[in-house]
Amino acid sequence: MLTLPDPIDTADIAVFGGSGFYELLTDARSVPIDTPYGPPSEPPLVGTFGDRRVAFIPRHGVDHRIPAHMVNYRANIWAMAALRVRAIIAPFACGALRADLEQGDLMVVDQQVDRTHSRHGTFFDGPVTIHTAFADPYDPGLSAALADAAERCGVRVHRGGTVVVIPGPRFSTRAESASYQAAGWDLVNMTQAPEAALAAEAGIPFVGLGLVTDHDVGVRDDPDRPPVTADEVFAVLHRLADTVREVLAAALPALPLADTH
Repeated sequence: MLTLPDPIDTADIAVFGGSGFYELLTDARSVPIDTPYGPPSEPPLVGTFGDRRVAFIPRHGVDHRIPAHMVNYRANIWAMAALRVRAIIAPFACGALRADLEQGDLMVVDQQVDRTHSRHGTFFDGPVTIHTAFADPYDPGLSAALADAAERCGVRVHRGGTVVVIPGPRFSTRAESASYQAAGWDLVNMTQAPEAALAAEAGIPFVGLGLVTDHDVGVRDDPDRPPVTADEVFAVLHRLADTVREVLAAALPALPLADTH
């Protein structure tokens, strides 16, 4: 477990994601936190939703200035741990590796494959060697509650699936995408690793919510359609923002919270 300072503020639930979620929170205020790993993407914004205290960090910064491979994942997770959160919800943009998934679908994933490199993926750099169990990266109770909330909102949501995490910021080559599809994986993303593993090291239950923005190259191969662009992905994310806020608003009161500290 991490060695943490006495909290200057506390929260029940953490959310990583794009800007706009803070609109759900009342009495929201920025809580600057110094971490041993440098500054988080932004100081956590802590506020109230119903009877729960929620902390929010946009992992790419409020102006999306931080690419996936440059996100300070250790600082972000350490900051949430310092706030004593008992659950982390991590919405993430992703490309579909299956033709039956549609743009705008949600998937509550239960597995991941890490294909990133050169990221700081652990809090435990020695001299004591610590190995963290990570067979099941995503908390089943949180995942079920989030999927239930999406269904109550009338959103098409898929329960379970594997996300392969690539370094970014570029998208996949055709050969890479073909290999991911052949392996039977469902989504491709750039931020779930090492975010989920660091949460496991910190002892915080973690749930990943995939937002399908496009089909990865070759999934629906149409010679007349060029590969997806970043502008197209951001346009879909903008359209999905209200959906994500609605699902989170429905989920937060029902999330089961463990006593992690």
